[in-house]
Amino acid sequence: MVSSTPTPSVRNWGSSGLAFLTGRPDGPADFSRANVLDRAERVVADAAMLLAGRAALLELRRGGRVSAGGATRLLAARDGWCAITLSRPDDVAAVPALLHADDVPANPWPTLQRWVAAQPVAAVVERAGLLDIPAAALGEAAATAPRIRPLGPKAPTAPKAPEPLNTGLLVADLSSMWAGPLCGHLLARSGATVVKVESPSRPDGTRAGERGFFDWINTGKLSYCVDFDRQVNELRALLAVADVVIEGSRPAALARRGLGPKDIEPRAGRIWLRIAGHDGCPGRPAFGDDAAVAGGLVGGSAGNPVFCGDAIADPLTGLAAAQAVNESRGRGGGELIEVSLAAVAASYAALPTIPNCDHPAPAPTIPPAAKPASELGADNDAVRRLIAERRCLPC
Repeated sequence: MVSSTPTPSVRNWGSSGLAFLTGRPDGPADFSRANVLDRAERVVADAAMLLAGRAALLELRRGGRVSAGGATRLLAARDGWCAITLSRPDDVAAVPALLHADDVPANPWPTLQRWVAAQPVAAVVERAGLLDIPAAALGEAAATAPRIRPLGPKAPTAPKAPEPLNTGLLVADLSSMWAGPLCGHLLARSGATVVKVESPSRPDGTRAGERGFFDWINTGKLSYCVDFDRQVNELRALLAVADVVIEGSRPAALARRGLGPKDIEPRAGRIWLRIAGHDGCPGRPAFGDDAAVAGGLVGGSAGNPVFCGDAIADPLTGLAAAQAVNESRGRGGGELIEVSLAAVAASYAALPTIPNCDHPAPAPTIPPAAKPASELGADNDAVRRLIAERRCLPC
């Protein structure tokens, strides 16, 4: 069914570039998920730019069952659909083990597609998980709110003031890629001081990609480069004075270094935000496109799904995470908040779909040029001074 009178939601989805990024590459743009943008704009006014800006910077296009970024595929299994992501060298290297094969062609996708077609979805996802390859069954995740648990003493809640919402807030952002850094970006926009923490051996992978995207998401943050193994005490000192900690790695990676939320000196009102791929599965890998599929956030029809937008679970989770932090602050903080990409995607997938239509769908607009983000470790001295100053202040 094709609608002849585009609604404001349809026009908005089309002008944002998200329709351009959704649908088969040889077919019309897909408008079925237009309500997603309407809801996202209730969280932040420029949601359209935040959801489609990376695709504009990278000049991405819709690929149907191939993600706009190219690393994830929607594959038909024996009893349904699943998504597999091969974005890391280790993922590609694990494909022979996934297929029980001695050798796999340089382009593994045709062989992988044939193998998946003969398997039940559950077997594909389970075996991929054993090999740490991101994979998900279409619609497997439930729409759940962020998990919130008490962490420590609450801070007195202050009345609303005319200054930016998060003025004076210190955020230690240990996350990378997109969802966590976008949350930090939104907190910085509302007045927070955000310290981007990276390891010299494993800096944020987006530094090596399109620099315009890295600058856009990370401009204005202080860059703190610290060895997570050899400089544990320095990192612990930062976490001890932070009001908000954003964590995007597997929790065990911090816990075994004594850097988990229970290991850090308590601070009144501290909010520890943990971003994971899947709710209740902190060790399961996920990226924005396969997590969106897990949540059921796809375009097309039930029997002919296509990817929606560009890794859309990532920016939607960044928005949800920033909203969760602000809501926690209103309660006085002192909370551990867990947000998952798949659960956020599922909450948006639950919105009503709309009939497709014949409406203009231009490419997304490139975000305004951002000032260059700090080079790795450029602000180490400034961060150390900030830590020393905060140690002298009451919590």
